This record gives sequence, C-alpha cells and structure tokens, in this order.
Amino acid sequence: MTPPVSLPRLARPVGNDGLLALMRAIPFARLLGVGATLDDEGRVVAQMPFAEHLIGNPRLPALHGGTIGAFLEMTAIAQLIVDMAEPGIPKTIDITIDYLRSGRPRDTFARAIVAKHGRRVANVRVEAWQEDPTRPIATAHGHFMLPPPTEGEAPEA
Repeated sequence: MTPPVSLPRLARPVGNDGLLALMRAIPFARLLGVGATLDDEGRVVAQMPFAEHLIGNPRLPALHGGTIGAFLEMTAIAQLIVDMAEPGIPKTIDITIDYLRSGRPRDTFARAIVAKHGRRVANVRVEAWQEDPTRPIATAHGHFMLPPPTEGEAPEA
C-alpha cells in the first residue's frame, strides 16, 4: 500500500513559493512537470512543460488526454487552495472535460476561474492553451468538496 502524500502546510495567503511546494509534494504533478505561479490578479497560472512521456498519439504527435485532464484538475484545485481562508485540500466531486483540439508537443498552460465558492462546495471552470490563450485546447468544469471549517469557527450566514 502506498503511504499517503504529505502535503506542505501552506501559509495564508498562499504565494508563489507555496504553490511551488504544493506541486513538488504531489507525485503525479512531479511526473507531469506541473508548476504554477500567481499572476498580478492573484490567479493561478499553471504550466505543464512538454516532455516525450506525455505523448499519447505518436503519429500526430499529440499529448495524452489523461495528462491534459489531470493538468486541468490540478489547476482547479490549486486555485481553490489559493482562495481558501484556511488550509485544506478540496476533493473532486466530478469534473467534465471538453477536448477542443489536439495538444501539440509543446508547453501547455492553464488558468482557473472559481465560478462559485460556497461553504462546502465550489464550482470551477478551467481553460488550457498552448501558444494563444484565446485558442484553448481543452476546458473543464468541476465541482469540488471543500474541507470543513476549523472547529470553533462560526459558520458563514
């Protein structure tokens, strides 16, 4: 049995160093080479550098759909972690991915928008692109269960 992943305790607010530590702590993110930074608006911009092992169709060549889907999900979770007032890891309830065009053998980027951040559930939209942010290669819409508030904290109205 694989031991549980020990995630770093992230300071609030989460900065670029915290995002980097988070991505390095997740084995699959390390395998994909995923990194993330915050833009000037405090939004996560994730990057998945191209690597040969990410190719799913060598004839085109095109990135494997599973790597793109995982990248989109990681971006959504990273944005939620940045937005949360308290530390915790959101859990995926469901995620729907629309593959719009082939992911070419080049670096891929993604950005998430939290459409609704409730007390227990958040809805997130994510877009991935390669050279032009206005031409996404894939989009995702996901629902995520948020960690419960710390004991002793009054629930939001």
